Amino acid sequence: MATPDSAPGGNHALERQATYGPGPRTGGSKPLRLLFLLGAAIFVAFWFWALFLIDKTAVNKIEDRAWAARAEAICEPVKLQIRRLDLETAAELEGRADLVVESTDLLSVMLGDLEAVEPTDAKGRAIVPDWITDYRTLLQDRYNYADRLRSGQNVPFTETGVQGVPITERIETFAGDNEMPSCAPPRSGVL
Repeated sequence: MATPDSAPGGNHALERQATYGPGPRTGGSKPLRLLFLLGAAIFVAFWFWALFLIDKTAVNKIEDRAWAARAEAICEPVKLQIRRLDLETAAELEGRADLVVESTDLLSVMLGDLEAVEPTDAKGRAIVPDWITDYRTLLQDRYNYADRLRSGQNVPFTETGVQGVPITERIETFAGDNEMPSCAPPRSGVL
């Protein structure tokens, strides 16, 4: 009977079996592992910062909450009046122009009421006049649109852009940041 040492090939057969398969582990994967761990740490740190450390206060939010509440109380009935005008839509251009002017006049009076009382905080005193200026620009766009309708041009409403952003978006953002949804400009109907 043959022993493993006396078998053909002897210990060489066992040596060949031992070297078959993947070779011994080298340090080549260590830099990849470190790179992966570094990437994972940066990913976790970014989301921790974004979710827990960054200031989530709206940029346009003013501190005078009484002014914002007063503004919403002024804007709400105007918004309802404009909705009623939406029901009176007219097919002819002259009638449409009249509705645009009537609704714009309502918004103009609303802005006058908003301007009557200035916010008490410094930020409010700084940015509310800019918001009202943007709103007045939009009102002029609406009056210009009514003039185009009266001249027989059946064209869509166009508004001024500020730094590539439609002015209504700027006005809406301020109104939304200050919890004054009724003060956002109308977007459809009689505009």
